[in-house]
Amino acid sequence: MTQFSANLGFLWTDLALPDAIHAAKAAGFDAVECHWPYAVDPADVKTALDATGLRMLGINTDRGDVAGGDNGLSALPDRIHEARAAIDQAIAYAVQIGCGAVHVMAGFAAGSPAHDCFVANLKYAATQAAAHDITILIEPLNRYDAPGYFLTTTTQAIAIIDAVNAPNLGLMFDCYHVQLMEGDLTHRLASLLPKIGHIQFAGVPARGRPDEGEVAYRHVFRAIAEMGYTAPLGAEYKPGGDTDQTLGWMATLR
Repeated sequence: MTQFSANLGFLWTDLALPDAIHAAKAAGFDAVECHWPYAVDPADVKTALDATGLRMLGINTDRGDVAGGDNGLSALPDRIHEARAAIDQAIAYAVQIGCGAVHVMAGFAAGSPAHDCFVANLKYAATQAAAHDITILIEPLNRYDAPGYFLTTTTQAIAIIDAVNAPNLGLMFDCYHVQLMEGDLTHRLASLLPKIGHIQFAGVPARGRPDEGEVAYRHVFRAIAEMGYTAPLGAEYKPGGDTDQTLGWMATLR
């Protein structure tokens, strides 16, 4: 049976993070993940995780100055010190809550200097994370939602992963982003499976609940299970209202 992780960056955003963790447990999720938990005391998050028995699968590095247009820092050659501070912050927070992975956000950049900078920062992140048995993830984002983001395709991501050559660096395969940029989800999942560290999903093209839109997730989830992938799949969709009212897909797609 397919397991699901609730992405609390989109689900139950009306609740404080510890309360959202409890809501995810009550709704039947097998794990949780989130975006930027740093305003919340990690002790409070750990208490909620312990009480529910859920594990926090992943968090993101800080985006930087969001008001100034930042969406990550690690591919920005003139922001290396800030990028590594964000990496250190994420790893420290992950250690405190028992989180298994950190998504290192690249940011808005282009060209070979950005590539070289991202590779160098990922080598740093992988080295720092290895001591804590934490996986570093990178995620291609689609050009419609994040125009100008440095990392946009799985092909680019695999080239970066190969250049870093760290055993604890993997691909965050978000079916929503990959479908918009590349399509052919099940074949891509099968070919990239050895490099994949986490899988996420949402309806396409609206990024709503997964039982709406152009992707037949019943087929995709069955294919993933047949590939032998058993980790929880991350529900990172926009509910467009009360989260609990959108969860009918869990029974039909599990």
